[in-house]
Amino acid sequence: MKPSFRALLLSEKGRAPGSFPWIIQRPKEPITGRPYSVRENYIRCVKGEQPYWMPCYMYETNTIWPDAMEEHPVPEVDGYDWWGVYWTMVEQVGGMITKPGTRTISDFAKWKEELEWPDLSVVDFKTDGEKIQKMLDPDRAHIYESVEGIFERLHEMIPFDESLLAFYEEPELLEEFFQKMADYKIESTQKIFDYYGQVDGVLYHDDWGTQRAGFFSNQMFREQLMPATSRYLKFIKDQGKFIELHSCGKNVQYVPEMIEMGIDMWTPQTGINDPDFLYENYGDKMTFAFFVPIDAKADEAEVRRTVRDFVDHFGAKGRCMPFFMTDPGNPMQDTVAKDELFHYSYEYYNKLYHRG
Repeated sequence: MKPSFRALLLSEKGRAPGSFPWIIQRPKEPITGRPYSVRENYIRCVKGEQPYWMPCYMYETNTIWPDAMEEHPVPEVDGYDWWGVYWTMVEQVGGMITKPGTRTISDFAKWKEELEWPDLSVVDFKTDGEKIQKMLDPDRAHIYESVEGIFERLHEMIPFDESLLAFYEEPELLEEFFQKMADYKIESTQKIFDYYGQVDGVLYHDDWGTQRAGFFSNQMFREQLMPATSRYLKFIKDQGKFIELHSCGKNVQYVPEMIEMGIDMWTPQTGINDPDFLYENYGDKMTFAFFVPIDAKADEAEVRRTVRDFVDHFGAKGRCMPFFMTDPGNPMQDTVAKDELFHYSYEYYNKLYHRG
């Protein structure tokens, strides 16, 4: 039997040391020696407004990951979230998945009768927001991590195959579910805007594809998933925030829909989405963060050369940034990559935009 919602609220708070949420909540050292606000420069890159240098993805931002939002178990160990979904940690990938066979409703057709929705009015967002704000650097852009998107939450409650069948068997009921989930996302995100201080953007998570293609035809995406998703994203844009998308899978087919919905930035899953194709076809309409692998044996000269090559290749449209994949056992690589990225791209953009 799943625990009651109130029992979940009374469970122990705080992230498990070493977990992903705990790691990204740690305070970051201030970034010094920049001629312009790190926060404002990042926003310029995301919005395509001629940045002063190319930002380093994740390094130049703070992530708002609230403990009060129990979209996963808190602390992040095996257990229930506040929807009654059971999660289990998979150490090999460093993350959590729903336990196979988990379901919170007996059948999708019965979600109205059986699904228990979180009561956000009893959650202490104020205290949690005050705590999280103390760990955030005010000169970095602050991004709220809006995990478990409208489609993801459906297939976390019932088996994945049943979720896909609902698109065919219960399209009207599915639309009601997605719209009610959008209501929940809007209400919960408004709490973050109200109680967590500076919020510049939202990183919306919703995986839409496999390693080969998207889960849905573009027509199905537009007719059944896009209306509720668009309403949630419009709420964010109307609040003056930018939108970044985290969506795993080979989802290049949905980029026109992403742009239409107002998504400013996407970090495509590496290895299955072609960076050159995305940059050439959409790089003036959307910002991309591309993974940049650096060989574990690379010396300083090779690291700097890799960074310069990336800037030369993806810098001209002003809407790209790298996510460096360096050797964790060789901190020199990360330090050198960030140093070269700032100095080289700063000169690059001075020339590109005819600055003094």
